[in-house]
Amino acid sequence: MLFFHNIRYILLYITVELLKINCVLSIWPSDNSSSIYLLGLFYEKPNGSNTNSIPIQSRAMFKAAVLLSNKYNIKINGNLIGWQSGQTTGNLVDALSDACRSVSQSNIVGIIGPHLSREAVIISPVGQSLGIPVIAYSATSPDLSDKIAYPNFYRTVPSDNIAAKALVKLFNRYDWTSCVIIYQNDAFGSGGSKTVSDAFYMSGLTITQMITFDIAKRSFRADLKDILMNSPTRIIIVWAETVYTYIILEEALRSNVVGPHFTWILSS
Repeated sequence: MLFFHNIRYILLYITVELLKINCVLSIWPSDNSSSIYLLGLFYEKPNGSNTNSIPIQSRAMFKAAVLLSNKYNIKINGNLIGWQSGQTTGNLVDALSDACRSVSQSNIVGIIGPHLSREAVIISPVGQSLGIPVIAYSATSPDLSDKIAYPNFYRTVPSDNIAAKALVKLFNRYDWTSCVIIYQNDAFGSGGSKTVSDAFYMSGLTITQMITFDIAKRSFRADLKDILMNSPTRIIIVWAETVYTYIILEEALRSNVVGPHFTWILSS
């Protein structure tokens, strides 16, 4: 039990260090020999070309944090910590396969990541079965806060509940009473939209329509222009990852359902 708590403390320390380093550009030491490792899981677009440098920076911060732990002689059972790095693309089977392959080939004592909530939902049980913690740096689904279902899951970012409370305050500030929610059809989108919907209901606000964006087909399941033009509200909340938000806004521009007649609020 003491060993498990020590690992949790060290992982939390290292993950916090990830957030302190703003940008790391370096040639990493080739020597990463150790008998124990942290596994970092980082998201990259399926085609391998990211529109921003966040995945590169996240991976660099992870390695830098492990190097810092070595510099300050932080050890687990007398051993310095090494790293293993894996890539996820949003495909759940690939994420699970990569994690299982890594833990079977190396002595993994903890997992940092994954990036997406839908990946964390399946990676967390892997950590639980192995008795190691999983600490996510960006997964925000409220479902992951369930300690009965995910007892070994931790994160360094707040859940979507905090964002929902902020939206309620925003609507109250400007006396808005209703909105349309567009959400992507996965754990992140459905969990976030439900959280917002519940918070609005408790505050007397109205969700007039829930529009699903299919991330597999990268399109809407309904006619976006028809729904928004006939909606009694002109405020739209988009609960989607950045890569899908671009597509949603492109469709909104083509359909001419943007400002000044519409107000769009983006989650990312």
